[in-house]
Amino acid sequence: MPNILAMVLAGGEGTRLYPLTEHRSKPAVPFGGRYRIVDFVLSNLVNSRIFAIYLLVQYKSQSLIEHIRRSWAMSPLFPEQFIAVVPPQMRESPEWFQGTADAVYQNLGLIEKHLPDLVVVFSADHIYRMDVRQMVAFHLASGADVTVAALPVPIATASAFGIIDAAADGTIRSFREKPIDPAPMPHDPAHAFASMGNYIFNADVLIKALREGNRLGEKDFGKDMLPRLIKTKRVFAYNFCKNRIPNIRDYEEPNYWRDVGTIDAYFQAHQDTLGVEPKFDMFNPKWRIGSNNYQGPSPRFFHAEVDNSIISSGTLIKGARIHNSLVRSEVLLEEDVELDECIVMDYSVIRKGVRLKRVIVDRYNTIEAGECIGYDAQADRRRFTVTDSGIVVLRRGEGTDSHADDVKFRYL
Repeated sequence: MPNILAMVLAGGEGTRLYPLTEHRSKPAVPFGGRYRIVDFVLSNLVNSRIFAIYLLVQYKSQSLIEHIRRSWAMSPLFPEQFIAVVPPQMRESPEWFQGTADAVYQNLGLIEKHLPDLVVVFSADHIYRMDVRQMVAFHLASGADVTVAALPVPIATASAFGIIDAAADGTIRSFREKPIDPAPMPHDPAHAFASMGNYIFNADVLIKALREGNRLGEKDFGKDMLPRLIKTKRVFAYNFCKNRIPNIRDYEEPNYWRDVGTIDAYFQAHQDTLGVEPKFDMFNPKWRIGSNNYQGPSPRFFHAEVDNSIISSGTLIKGARIHNSLVRSEVLLEEDVELDECIVMDYSVIRKGVRLKRVIVDRYNTIEAGECIGYDAQADRRRFTVTDSGIVVLRRGEGTDSHADDVKFRYL
């Protein structure tokens, strides 16, 4: 392996995930039973034996910073191995990061300090597994200056991505950022070849390109820098569909990757983790997903009915019925509660007789006895955020960790 430095772009504001991003950045949004969205890119890098990682943060970053501090500490015995959080330094101007390329440019000194052979620039916004070493091997074998991870996406949603036109060997002939009329793949008119927002650069090429881009006023990799580099450098597309992770089961969707940038996509990705044969099986001992080391007790059940659901540690369920749902840590579900296709986040209390259907409950909420949410869209829209598909989102409650302690000791 060459000497690799990773720059993870974790400053996403996540406006389309509001209200889940009201108090946190998009990479800090909880996912699954115990994870945050950022855990997936960090796990991919660490599993790929890339241990020098800078996490570039920006919007509402405190929740993310605290999560990294608690969950991703590297051993101080090896100073070349680290996961360090880097907020905007504003050394050259009073502005925050103005785009993906500008975020890396503002931290050019970190790259020059480490003198890497390659710089891996990855997004922190997606749910997937990827062996980055295989992409590195493709980059080296191709003699590339820049490599862009890409995959086919349905043509109907392709305008949300950077669209690539590539030759058979992967050479990128053109790159269009979020085009209104995305071009289909030559042999697959139902799909377009889309950038995943993950790049590998030869370090010298990146340093020179960032300095020149700064003089030209460039702010973004996809919109500005890549179209320019295609004209003068060897820029290749790495087909993510060829990436292989050990121990992926036959029933899983090969090369699962989701941009969970909207409430609907976020909700559906959770459903993809459920079932006897889920599309994305979170349990893979040969490619673990790292996160916090929660020290609470196992969940407890009393006269409960649970079907096709994930229940996390510290939760107490008393006479509730749960179907196709995910309940995170230290949640209390009282008697006669019904959850159907719901996500209930940490430290929430659901009182007696509550009925929830296709509802996302953010942290620190208390839903009072007898409430019925998810059954009357018109009534729900007067009180909550409701997507076009009918998913109801309850914004984060006003509680704190002291509220969590109150829930834990009062009811467990």
